[in-house]
Amino acid sequence: RHYNHYDFLLAVTDRLGGIGLEHQRSSENSVDTKYFTDPTGTLADRDLLGHEYTHSWNGKWRRPADQLTPNLNEPLQNSLLWVYEGQTQYWGLILTARAGLMTKQQALDVFANTAATYADDNPGRDWRALQDTTNDPIIAQRRPQPWPSLQRSEDYYREGAMIWLDADTLIREQSGERKSLDNFAKAFFGVQDGNWDPAPYTFTDVTSTLNGVEANDWATFLRTRLDAVGPEAHGPLAGIERGGYRLVWREAPNAYSRALNTELGRVDFQYSLGLSLNAANRVTGVRWGSPAFEAGLTSGWEVVAVNGRAASATVLSEAITASKGNTTPIQIMLKRGDRFRTIDFAYHGGLRYPHLERIEGTPDRLGDILSPRRR
Repeated sequence: RHYNHYDFLLAVTDRLGGIGLEHQRSSENSVDTKYFTDPTGTLADRDLLGHEYTHSWNGKWRRPADQLTPNLNEPLQNSLLWVYEGQTQYWGLILTARAGLMTKQQALDVFANTAATYADDNPGRDWRALQDTTNDPIIAQRRPQPWPSLQRSEDYYREGAMIWLDADTLIREQSGERKSLDNFAKAFFGVQDGNWDPAPYTFTDVTSTLNGVEANDWATFLRTRLDAVGPEAHGPLAGIERGGYRLVWREAPNAYSRALNTELGRVDFQYSLGLSLNAANRVTGVRWGSPAFEAGLTSGWEVVAVNGRAASATVLSEAITASKGNTTPIQIMLKRGDRFRTIDFAYHGGLRYPHLERIEGTPDRLGDILSPRRR
């Protein structure tokens, strides 16, 4: 171990803002007062402790070489954030499930949402590679974006985690289920016992360790997924399918989606009409390329009426459902300042929310990944 003790500094309160900040021998965390009493309602933050604990190994002790600068005059570089944060995002979710702080189904719901976000139709991948998003902390610093689905943000977290799921399931498949990313973690992080000094790593160190676990062209495997851009680029969903599941769409959100929408104070129609609303029926987001986008909608418009009825999230949901399979458009009246407009949406796909569905006759690798380890 690279520490003599580890402390979770955890505030369960509604008087502080939420935070998760990693240190080598501790982490600073703040969560909602219902964190332990309402595990379903706080699903959006369930993996916080697992994530920050993983950072003790990945990011604080083993650290990207271009972040381990000799002095404060040397600027940090972020080229390996897809390991620092991406693999930590992956392990954070896995450890949370293995520790019993999240059920298998809840973890599958998280993967479903992530898979939907970074599927092949992700508009941001048309022009911006995942590798380039590692520059986001430098150029954006988490500022609000008008078109996040196009601009991309710190996607090296969640899309990075999908790459590591892809790697984990590939190792399992090629090794006949004898090896996994757990072996990589032991070989990469579980070394130099008692050494507290940060140990730098490079891209070559990552690929060499992967090859030591299971021989493969890991450099090409990673670079293809990190640098892919344009119409030939694909979302990193292979790990989901190799894990024994497929992404499907249903008319009701999964438990994780509901918890996330509650935390964000929104009602989400991004995969149907392509917009989200807050409690005041104001548009808070529009997905690039969606029906709402094509109609010229942007954040800030207030939905006043739907098909002649006073607007609410329920009324809009009912209208989207009723439009499925017929040719009658969904008529929405909107207001912005002293301007009104009415849009007829020729959308008939119904409500769409992501879920994972088991592929019968295939190994349940995702289930095994999420299961507790036995000594």
